[in-house]
Amino acid sequence: MFKRDPIYSVPLMGRRTFLNFIVLAVLLLIIMPASLEVFRLNLLGKYLSYAFVAIGLVLCWGYGGILSLGQGIFFGLGGYCMAMFLKLEASTPEATAIQSTPGIPDFMDWNQLTELPWFWIPFKSFPLTLILMFAVPTVFAYIFGLCMFKRRVGGVYFSIITQAIAAILTILIIGQQGYTGGVNGITDLRTCLGIDIRTDEAKLALYYICVICLLLAMFACHLLLRGKIGHLLLAIRDEEERVRFSGYDVANFKIFILCFSAMLSAAGGALFTLQVGFMSPSFVGIVASIEMVIFCAVGGRLSIFGAIYGTIIVNYAKTAVSENFPELWLFAMGALFIGVVMFFPRGLAGLYEDYLSPYLYKGLKYLLTPENEESAKRTPPGKLLYAMLVNKIHEYKGA
Repeated sequence: MFKRDPIYSVPLMGRRTFLNFIVLAVLLLIIMPASLEVFRLNLLGKYLSYAFVAIGLVLCWGYGGILSLGQGIFFGLGGYCMAMFLKLEASTPEATAIQSTPGIPDFMDWNQLTELPWFWIPFKSFPLTLILMFAVPTVFAYIFGLCMFKRRVGGVYFSIITQAIAAILTILIIGQQGYTGGVNGITDLRTCLGIDIRTDEAKLALYYICVICLLLAMFACHLLLRGKIGHLLLAIRDEEERVRFSGYDVANFKIFILCFSAMLSAAGGALFTLQVGFMSPSFVGIVASIEMVIFCAVGGRLSIFGAIYGTIIVNYAKTAVSENFPELWLFAMGALFIGVVMFFPRGLAGLYEDYLSPYLYKGLKYLLTPENEESAKRTPPGKLLYAMLVNKIHEYKGA
């Protein structure tokens, strides 16, 4: 009844996965909003926007064996797409009447631009912004993956190249200040579709939107991993040459998973921009990209749930340490990453699987499974109801 899943198997939506999903949903949708003030809840929403990148790294790195040190590229592209729409909405001719050129963002006016650049024009439309928010990072990932994987570039070489691309894009954004806002980024984002995103009500609504989108992304990842693609990703990670000799085009599968993780990262970047109210090149660069890898490593690069919990824990620790000892955080981050890689290679999820999960499920089995009819009569009604619920879930999943 409570048989453990193999550690390295593809996580099907079985009973344990379903229960973990319900626990996470209850925690994020009910417990956290009820126990945290709006400011802290907004911080948690910011952390959860990073979780999109972390679960993308679970697919890309944990299952596909592709360590990307440039996920900030896709996170930043999605965030900039959303920021461009929000900035144009805030830059109406009435709101910018004091500028020498009304109707364009303030940083463009400061840099003596007299008209809106052509690539900004599509972001006047919200539906088109949503399309471009996913399309731009995905196309970028497709072109980059095509150049890398078709030439069989992988391993540490791929990681170094992604890091270099992140640095190049950061320098490009900073250098084109008149078009991108430069080192400050795109700031002073106030409304979305006429709704003030700075109010407590809007922050609460954006938090719930972020959580729901994250749960949907998790479900999509489970559907992906439980199918043929999930098994092939594991095979490519462990025995790439054997998969190639079996007749599969390994490069196409790598390109696909890189594009899929880019879409997830872009969604996280857009939700981050909505909740924080700005986007800057600091979220695109090398430091941000490596931090995102640490989120995944701490939680467990083979566990979607672990990646989410790891993201929350690391970011909470970052906030707590930075508020009290700001100069020590980078050293703490480095020590944390080295310690996890050396002593806990499967992260928090591995610790849970090895030390907590067996005793937890044995205890649940003991509490929920009466030995006979007499002991069943002595079982509290709450336990019986919970046992009935678990059995119904099991029957539904089995059907």
